Order: sequence, then structure tokens, then C-alpha cells
Amino acid sequence: MSNPFIPVRVKLGTKPLGVWGSLQAARRNVLSIVPEIATRQPIVSGKVGVRWHMVMDPTALRHILRDNLDNYPKSNITKDLLRPAIGESLFIAEGAHWKWQRRAAAPVFTHRNIANLGPIMSRAAENTLARLRSQATRAVDLYAEMVDTTFDVISDVTFSQSGGFDRDSLLQMFETYLSSAAKVSILDMVNAPLWIPRPSRAFVGGELTRLKAVADNAIRRRDKHQPDAVPDLLDLLLAGEDPETKRRMSTAELRDNLLTFIVAGHETTALALSWAFYLLAHHPDIQSRAHEEASTALNGSIATAEDLPKLPFIRAVLDETLRLYPPAAFASRTALAPDTLCGREVRKGDTVMLPFYALHRSHLHWEDPDQFRPDRFMDRSKIDRFTYLPFGDGPRICIGASFAIQEAVIVLATLLSRFRFEPIPGKNPDPVMILTLRPQGGVWLKLHEI
Repeated sequence: MSNPFIPVRVKLGTKPLGVWGSLQAARRNVLSIVPEIATRQPIVSGKVGVRWHMVMDPTALRHILRDNLDNYPKSNITKDLLRPAIGESLFIAEGAHWKWQRRAAAPVFTHRNIANLGPIMSRAAENTLARLRSQATRAVDLYAEMVDTTFDVISDVTFSQSGGFDRDSLLQMFETYLSSAAKVSILDMVNAPLWIPRPSRAFVGGELTRLKAVADNAIRRRDKHQPDAVPDLLDLLLAGEDPETKRRMSTAELRDNLLTFIVAGHETTALALSWAFYLLAHHPDIQSRAHEEASTALNGSIATAEDLPKLPFIRAVLDETLRLYPPAAFASRTALAPDTLCGREVRKGDTVMLPFYALHRSHLHWEDPDQFRPDRFMDRSKIDRFTYLPFGDGPRICIGASFAIQEAVIVLATLLSRFRFEPIPGKNPDPVMILTLRPQGGVWLKLHEI
């Protein structure tokens, strides 16, 4: 008998919003500008200041993200929100400037280098296990706990030798920027020039200055590893070189990419883990199956990178979580030249939106799309690649995807092998996207040590 529980979902739009309504909706929750009909159609178009198209068709998405990539750079709104913090880093840069950085950074994220960082992830999982044991049988906000866990990992793999910085302060700087500066302004909606100040971003200049100073100091202080030491992310970036041009990153370029990796590396993984625990708590049969797999594979130990092949169902739980709650649930592009998508005319300058949240819940591609069913992912060959895009795809697919997956499986398996997670009546998170899809109100669960 299937579980009747329907996980919390974003209330998508049912009527046109207009410019002012779209702005107000986007500031509260970016996904609320997506119409409900987007979960039942391949494309939806309209005009709010500029012409726009929301695309949920896998063939069209392949065209945008891979085959005609150069015609669809990231939208100005996306760049303007993030450029003050991460400059022209990999996430923002376009064209030749993006290509050389990607070539220089690609060796950093090889399977071997990521596996070598596994012990740091295992240590963070062990520390979290000890921390949660002291809270067993009590209500615990798993979102707050996972933010701490993943920030420990990313700071250790980024600044393992740098020391001397306050992790809590560093995390607070990121939170201040993301919660204040990443909100869309009416000036963004009407494409006003950047020299016109955005009030919501006027109060975070000091935080950004301090944030960049931490990264700059870490780069300047970095000594070379001993020959037998495992290089961390900063070491690997310092050694990185574009094989075609032999160009290396400057201090400013290193800093901007480090800050990009820190934001993406801790935020997305924390969100995936938080939503996974929420879903498992409400599906005790699935949780029991995941517990059995973790217990058998780990045999009382902390999960390691080497354990990943023995944890296929826990990986499927993570994949299904990322389908229902993709951290990067919405993206936008700007068409540089006329094109056709799903038989519809796209003009130069049109905004092309990629609502991955609607794609992942599309009735055209998924059976019972709002239900939590990890078995969908036990055979990945049955899933059209461009119907499932938690990390994007094409040349600009998230460079740290395998890092995030490895970390999340290690933490998830370790905690599932030792705890049972139980929902607390009336304590449901609210999925709200500003820059990422967060569980507003936290993920409050009761823990029982097994």
C-alpha cells in the first residue's frame, strides 16, 4: 500500500501577475512566479516587461544547455545578483573567460581528488553523529545541523592549512549576503542600469569586504604542502593551469572561485540532506530500507568514499530528494539571437527561464510526480537525462556535482545507520526559493538512537 503522504510543495501560480505582482512574488519566493500549468506543458510564454518563455521540454533543454549554449548566456539579473560577491568566476563568466577557467579548474574535481577528500567528509559525519547523540529524543532542526556539517567540510577542504578564521563569522557573512542581496529588485525586472543603486544590496558592502579579505588572506598565507600531504581545494586551484593557454588564476580570480565553491559546496549539500531527512521521516518504510542498507554496508563504522558503491538505495534516496527539491530550482538565460523552442518563436533579448522545479514535477515526464519514490532511480537508464537536472547539464554542468554527491551519501548513510528520524506534528518546512530552495522554518524532527 502506497504512503498517502504528499511532501510539501511550492504553491505555483494560477493567474497572471503583472510586473509589480511578479516582483512581489519573486522577492517572497522565486518559484511562485512559475505557473502551475508549467507542470503539464512543455513551454509557457508571456510578457512582463520583457518577453519570456519557461521551458520544461527535454529536447529544448538539451538545445539550450548543450547544443546552442552560446546563444543562451545567464541572464543579467542572475549575474547582477551574484557578481558583487563572486566576481567573474566560473559561475558568472561567459565565453573565452569562462572556458579557460573551466579548463584550469577541471583537474581539481577529478574522481581521484574528490575521493582523497573523503576522510574530511567522514570526519564531519562523525562529528555530527556525536553532536546529535546528545540531542536524541529531542526536537532537532536538521537544516541547521546540516548547514554546520557541510560548512565544516567545505571550510576544511578549502582552508585546511590556513586556520586563523572564525567559521561562525564566515558563515554569518554568507548568510547576510544571501538573505539580503540576492533578492530581485524592481530595477532588475525592468533592466535598469547597474549604476542605479539597489536598496536591498546597499547594506552588505561591509560583509562582502570582510568575506573577500578572509579568502585573500588565506591565499597569501598558503604554504606548500609537505610532499606526503593530501592537497586541499586551494592547493589544487593554486596549481591549476589552463592546458591550452598556460594561464593561471590571479589572487582575485582564485578568491572569487573559492567563494563560489564555498557557497555552492556547503549550501546545496546541506539543503539536499535536510530535505532527505524530512522525506525519510514521513516515509518510515523507505527509511527502514535505507537504514538496513547503511547498517549492512558500514557495520558500525563511519561511511567513507569507498563505501559509496555499497549504498545504491541511499544514493537513490538522494537523487529522488534532488528531484523534488533541487537546490538550484530555477535558472534564467537571455537569447542573443532569434531561435525556435518547442515550435515557438524566440526573439533576440527574450528571457528564457528554466524552472527545474516544474520540470522535475512534470506530469509529462514523471508518474505521480509529487510523490517520494526513490526506486525511480534504481535504474537510471530509464530516465531521460534532460528531464532531471539538479546540477544542470552540458558544458556548464555543476563542476562540483560529484563532490556534493559523495559528501551527501557519506553523511546520510552514517546518520541513517545510527538514528531513526520521526516527524513532529505541525512542524512542516515551507519550501521557499530566493537563491536556493530552502526549508523555511527549518526541518524539525525527533531523533531516536538505534
